[in-house]
Amino acid sequence: YRFLLTAHPADNLFLASTLNKKIEDKTIVWFENSNQYLVLEPLVADIVTDLSENKDLDISAGKLENNQEIPLKIAKDFIRDINDKILKPNITPVEKKPDNFSFKIPENFLFIKYYQINSKVFNVFFSNEFELSLIHPKFAHLEVLEVSEIDFIFQVFNNSKDTYLIVDSVVIGNWSPEDIHYFQGKFSMKIIECVYEKGEENWMGVFHASAVNHNDNAILILGDSGNGKSTSLALLQAQGFHCVADDFVPIDTTTKIHAFPAGISIKKNSLAVLLKEYPELKSSAEYHYARLNKTVRYLPPKNINYQKKHPCKAFVFIKYDSTTEFEITKISSTKAFENLVPDSWISSIPKNVSIFLNWFEKLPSYQITYSNNEMMYKSIKNIF
Repeated sequence: YRFLLTAHPADNLFLASTLNKKIEDKTIVWFENSNQYLVLEPLVADIVTDLSENKDLDISAGKLENNQEIPLKIAKDFIRDINDKILKPNITPVEKKPDNFSFKIPENFLFIKYYQINSKVFNVFFSNEFELSLIHPKFAHLEVLEVSEIDFIFQVFNNSKDTYLIVDSVVIGNWSPEDIHYFQGKFSMKIIECVYEKGEENWMGVFHASAVNHNDNAILILGDSGNGKSTSLALLQAQGFHCVADDFVPIDTTTKIHAFPAGISIKKNSLAVLLKEYPELKSSAEYHYARLNKTVRYLPPKNINYQKKHPCKAFVFIKYDSTTEFEITKISSTKAFENLVPDSWISSIPKNVSIFLNWFEKLPSYQITYSNNEMMYKSIKNIF
């Protein structure tokens, strides 16, 4: 819905766009200007809608006074709080920092790599070891030493402390050391755009999750860092399930999950349980990320299929806990939403936002806490 939004009759009008979606007993509101989602009580969402429709403050306050039996002055103060704390931060135009494209491309790059992903060959230039460490470990298993034809050229270099990315002579962006994870996300985004020949507008979102496939469906495995979602993915792969993606799950606007071939990240404390299934991990390269305070190895995913695109069956929030043999519970969609969205990139195009909200609404969400691997395998198969 497109509305004119105003805080009070005397204030300036702001042109803004919002989308509302009722899920369970809450209302999800999306603001186009800020590309932010809020999970609100229906009462608050109704007030947001009234304000969005430029209704008089007294009318909204009168409804609140009658329906909730609260004094008119308190009702007006409450509505003004919603304006100040919800509407204004999400509709006030934000001044974007100008892109700093004052740079010089290095004459020589220290590292030159070739990666073959599906049928495409990527030639990636890295100016120094730090930039190499941000990308190469996850894609090392895709490296090829001899190529006859190159499809895409990526240049990654440092200039005045910022990291720059250029793809086929087009400047994609620059990122400060504090925002380096956004560079990593954008690099991966450009990879999937090239592999599947789809621009960013054709993707519904990318989710910080693992995706596993069984028969024609897939599920998203989610959880906080350290909860064991990548380890669970590796264990499931060893049991005959197929890894579709780890840590970076792209879903297009037809709501199909696409394969992303980065290595499965294996932390040091997961080695003992995985060495039986993957003895090659014992001698695989180890990478230490000081900024994240973690040491990982990367396990190549098996039998990645770029041609198959999978519908999502469910969200499974997973947690390894040595004190719990096995528990599975169905969790509310609003709780799942609040955990899914903050770590995800979701398209800011209104049509794609609507696709995302409708897709999310239909999917069940589960919480699995386990230490018994066999019971975890069985529950995942049951969900499929």
